[in-house]
Amino acid sequence: MAESRWTEVGAVEELKRKPLQEVMCGKTAIALSYRDGAFAAISGVCNHVGGPLGEGRPDGDYIVCPWHYWKFHYKTGQGESGYDRDQVPAYETKIENGRLYIDLSSATKRKKQPHAPHPLARPVVRKPGPIRIVGISTTAMTADHPRFSTSDTLLEAALNHAQQIGLEAQCIKLRDLSFRACEGFYSKAAPACTWPCSITQMDPTDQLDRVYEAIVHWADVILVSTPIRWGNASSLYFKMVERMNCIQNQETIAKKHLLKNKVAAFIIMGGQDNVQGVAGQLMTFWAEVGCQFPQFPFIAHSRGWSAEDMERNVSEVQNSRELREGAQELVARAAEMAKLMVTGQIPDHPLAPGGRKAHQLDSEPTG
Repeated sequence: MAESRWTEVGAVEELKRKPLQEVMCGKTAIALSYRDGAFAAISGVCNHVGGPLGEGRPDGDYIVCPWHYWKFHYKTGQGESGYDRDQVPAYETKIENGRLYIDLSSATKRKKQPHAPHPLARPVVRKPGPIRIVGISTTAMTADHPRFSTSDTLLEAALNHAQQIGLEAQCIKLRDLSFRACEGFYSKAAPACTWPCSITQMDPTDQLDRVYEAIVHWADVILVSTPIRWGNASSLYFKMVERMNCIQNQETIAKKHLLKNKVAAFIIMGGQDNVQGVAGQLMTFWAEVGCQFPQFPFIAHSRGWSAEDMERNVSEVQNSRELREGAQELVARAAEMAKLMVTGQIPDHPLAPGGRKAHQLDSEPTG
């Protein structure tokens, strides 16, 4: 039997003020509970991705991890019903002279129940075949009363042309998907923002998995169409890309490049101006997740600030041969760039962290 390693935690009167808290015994994080006049101690590190259990919340006899809501019994460390093969270490406690002690040598064994990986977590391997284009429509409209969409019209023209020249193409309309907004797991801690997305892993009804599947595992070209809304891309576009922080985050915390050999291009339409501003927003995001761009990576059309006559804007797009040809040439340029990338004609350079998100500052200690 291991020799006892009783470690002093602190004054009982101080510690019992909180029903749950994180305490450190040397380098060991402990989730310390106080209820019914007694202390209980389990490991402060969740089995899932290491969330801080001591910063969670009590839920009956369980402690809920603040990151992804896994539950462990506050005394035994055992997972909730159905997940009871998961268990975090539990520790003995004692009180002497008004001070609380935890015996680190008494830790029970950590047990991890096997969990099947999410299908999106599989290795990213491009299957043989022609260049593949996914068009993503980000315009919103009333489902029962659809309207003419200028951005959808040119996206459709581009995808039809892609198929005519022998490429594979599919269209995803965000308005047809039911998916939750980003819930800020990254704001809790960088490792809490996981790949696949934490929401996708926890909620099987969330349909953004279709977008993840297309852009990570299927497509070579990501063609995004958006209207201009008050000088910005659409609200659906931002709802989607906020959920893509999980892709960018893999670059910084896992050095995993999910969007390798991908090309992004854009169709920007609107009755309002600020085409350049919207293009800058789009290009900045997709560049940061690792995409390349073809020469002249977007096409656009706008009636400008003064012309409050959207019916004329619709008519112009409906009757414009040049805009359709522009959409066709855009998808062709993007496909040619993608072909160079997937055939290895553009070298793959290792990324230096300096100047990129979460790089080490020279003024910070490196250990």
